[in-house]
Amino acid sequence: MKKLKLKNRSYKALLISFKDWLDILGYSKGIVKYSPIFLQEFFYWLEKHNHNELRTVTRKDITEYYHYLKQRPNENYGGALSNPSLNGHISSLKRFNEYLKKHNAKSLSIHLRFERTDKLTETDIVTQYEIKELFKATEYTSPLQRFTLRDKAILTVLYSCGLRRNEAVHLNLNDVFFDKERILVRKTKNKKERFVPINAYNLRILEDNIYDGRPEFYKANENEALFVSSQGGRLGGMSFKLRLRQIIKTANDSDITEKRITPHKLRHSIATHLLEKGVPIEAVSQFLGHTSLESTQVYTHLVDRSFSEG
Repeated sequence: MKKLKLKNRSYKALLISFKDWLDILGYSKGIVKYSPIFLQEFFYWLEKHNHNELRTVTRKDITEYYHYLKQRPNENYGGALSNPSLNGHISSLKRFNEYLKKHNAKSLSIHLRFERTDKLTETDIVTQYEIKELFKATEYTSPLQRFTLRDKAILTVLYSCGLRRNEAVHLNLNDVFFDKERILVRKTKNKKERFVPINAYNLRILEDNIYDGRPEFYKANENEALFVSSQGGRLGGMSFKLRLRQIIKTANDSDITEKRITPHKLRHSIATHLLEKGVPIEAVSQFLGHTSLESTQVYTHLVDRSFSEG
């Protein structure tokens, strides 16, 4: 979403105050960053519809704004906004309403339901052919070898190892156990460390990055992170997303582009592929670091469907 410039001074002041409020309350960096951006689009829409004061905004206006969001194009991928993106806008409005209440201001009449995102569909799964195309694309994502080797290693930990983006971000050099063919994942969602198996082929990809690509990055020897940024620090979560986007762009495949692949969709994909190959669901659950089998069972309906259609 391109940055939208506001004219209304009170809206500008509210944005700054809202962001400070989120920061003081200890919300995550992502929420502190993106909630004001989502709110800014809402304010911009209000300006365009001659609402220069919040007290003039009705429940009908909120509903019309949400209909606008559902129809406006996704500037990154084309098509409409995804359900998670729509839910992000709803969450931001609800947080802003809490802000208004805490500051004894008139709250908005928000009666919006979150869009369903719990059931996976075929469009959430990247096929094994498409995975191969993405790996091929990593050879050409940059004229500099250090970037292509890092891109291939990023794709390896996100897909082949099924790591969450934050888990991949916090991998260190000494978390890769070449002799045991394991990766130690420390920064997990449920605060429980786990070992993830990795085969010899994928270990060589990590090895190429560690010994041939990584040392070429600025101040890489001063950092213990497995993935280093151009500035010499730990590669951040947004950078993982941007590098994946570059891999997708380089693949130049319309089917791949339309899937709006994210790091988490790669995780969905490896889980589905493992189940399709007959790996027991208990083993897949442990591989993903799920705390219960219920979390892993969301993939089984896709596997059952693929077998019934085969």
